[in-house]
Amino acid sequence: MKAIFPYYKFVKNYNTTKQTQNTMNFSSEQPKIIVVGSSSIDLVLETEKVPGANETILARHSESYFGGKGANQAVGTARLGASVYFIGCVGMDPLGQQIMRNLVSENVNVAFVYETDRDATGTAYVTASDGNAAIVVVPAANNCLNKEHIDTADRYFHTVDLVLIQLEVSMDVIEYTAKKAKKYGKKVGLYASPAMHLNKELLDNVDFVVAKSSELHIIFGEDQREEILKKYFNKVFVRDDTNSTIYFDGTEMKYFRNDGNGNRTVHKMGMGDAFTSGFAVALCHGNSIEECVKFGNEVSSRVSRKKGSQTGLPKLSDFFL
Repeated sequence: MKAIFPYYKFVKNYNTTKQTQNTMNFSSEQPKIIVVGSSSIDLVLETEKVPGANETILARHSESYFGGKGANQAVGTARLGASVYFIGCVGMDPLGQQIMRNLVSENVNVAFVYETDRDATGTAYVTASDGNAAIVVVPAANNCLNKEHIDTADRYFHTVDLVLIQLEVSMDVIEYTAKKAKKYGKKVGLYASPAMHLNKELLDNVDFVVAKSSELHIIFGEDQREEILKKYFNKVFVRDDTNSTIYFDGTEMKYFRNDGNGNRTVHKMGMGDAFTSGFAVALCHGNSIEECVKFGNEVSSRVSRKKGSQTGLPKLSDFFL
């Protein structure tokens, strides 16, 4: 059974090249998603400006948040109604326990989150000022995730609708996960961040790629956006810091922007993960690519209203208020 809702209930202020009267479909059947990736504790320092080389400045204050692109997407898709398994690795330390408790509280299945005594739980250090940020990630235990960990969840790959990956764990694990998912005929989504070069086999094994506009030359070996989008039509979705998304649908370039009901995007951390989560869930419910992009933009817009990568992630029920 499918419930069909007017799209205006989800999207109130899109700046688009075309107006659309389309609807969003949300099935009563819960999507099943595996997220393979990183988790971390993010220490955010708010400053007057992002310091330059050899410069010492004072922070106004500091706060810590749950993060890691994998964990962000696990929480993001779970809040949007998906049944989520997260495959990752944390250290045997208090930070790892905090992450595990948070995932459980967010209804994410942690049966395949592994604890290691070889390294500490991953962390990220963020200096943020007026919407700009400098981020240093310490992968630590995230680097301990390996192919054997993926294999232990093999039977669940048979049952899921979609698998999500990012680039904060080893490329061996990323490529192995994508290959396994495709062997079972499952959809695969990749958020290509932090940017690194993607080989042809990996690109062939994923169904959609989310990339930052400033990093195309790293990911694809070239920076001609339109050529890349035409080559990977309905597959590569390029985003920027204004919460704009552009892709090629096989006929024309499609551009969508949601700036949060006219408000300036303030907190940019986690926006890419939020977009990917919204896009993935909408895709699992059988929506068109255009509707998936619009919904992803709306989810991304909402996360930008609060500090932290996970704090502002919306629940599916939020869209019916």
